[in-house]
Amino acid sequence: MVHTDSAGTQDSGHPQPSHDHQHTQGSDQPQRTGLVLVSSTRAAAGVYTDESGPIAVQFLRDKGFHTPDARVIADKDISRVIDEVFASPDRPDVILTSGGTGISPDDRVIESIQPRLDKELPGIAHAFWSEGLAKTPTAVISRALAGTVGETFVMAMPGSPGGVRDGVKVLDGILLHALNLLKGRQVSNHGKHHS
Repeated sequence: MVHTDSAGTQDSGHPQPSHDHQHTQGSDQPQRTGLVLVSSTRAAAGVYTDESGPIAVQFLRDKGFHTPDARVIADKDISRVIDEVFASPDRPDVILTSGGTGISPDDRVIESIQPRLDKELPGIAHAFWSEGLAKTPTAVISRALAGTVGETFVMAMPGSPGGVRDGVKVLDGILLHALNLLKGRQVSNHGKHHS
């Protein structure tokens, strides 16, 4: 059952994949799916409009992922929602989160995701921090995280628009390659890749 939260975001409690199993152009593979979760108590309450989630959503759509609008979730509910998303048989190909990566008591996204990862990808987090450090020394306080759960790629990013822009800039050249590797597809990367 779909309901609309106080921020006007539709939230069914489950990821919203492509139900019509659209196919990518020129491929017999189903269209890939994405999901963006925003952890923000104030945005969920309608105190302000989240600006970070739409950046991640647009990035995934531009990459060809069927991606609904970002789900804005209060910090106290984020662990439950992440549990539900990861347990769903319709888990999307990519899950990006925004917010909840700081060091305040309410920041619980990393703690919610990290124990569920099959493989952590610390190089992506390091690349993200390097991107942020070029702009601000406080970038290293954010606890970015990337990894895989089954055939799903997951990355947690800070809740600022700038943080999400840095995150998707890092992902831009590697996300599709990583998904192909995850799904066991033959990948051509000039004949070589490190594994």
